[in-house]
Amino acid sequence: MREDRLEFSVLQMPDPKLDKLIRTAIRRRRLLQLRYRNRERIVEPHDCGILDDSIKLFTFQVGGSSSKPLPNWRMMFVAGISDAHLMDQTFPGGRPTPSGKHYPWDKLFARVKPMSQKPNQPAPKILIA
Repeated sequence: MREDRLEFSVLQMPDPKLDKLIRTAIRRRRLLQLRYRNRERIVEPHDCGILDDSIKLFTFQVGGSSSKPLPNWRMMFVAGISDAHLMDQTFPGGRPTPSGKHYPWDKLFARVKPMSQKPNQPAPKILIA
């Protein structure tokens, strides 16, 4: 494994507080400030679910530190996220992706509503068999 590439074992369960925080941020369209791969980041959380046997968060990074130009899309292993905080700042909702398609999630737990829909709808609970 390369040092700059963190990978986590199959379906590590996220901290329940982090799971709730991510779902709340998605439902309310609130920015998250978090630490991932030893960098402080500010992100719009868009999707959370299981992809390739890992729980992941698909984000649009709008601030903080990054190895790539910002703003930019970023997929994160939820097990690699720490020091996450809900910010007061909101974002308008789902953004078009460069391909125009969503990731083919194995199981999707939460997805931000499109810009045209109202926020604050309940997110489904994580149920992993």
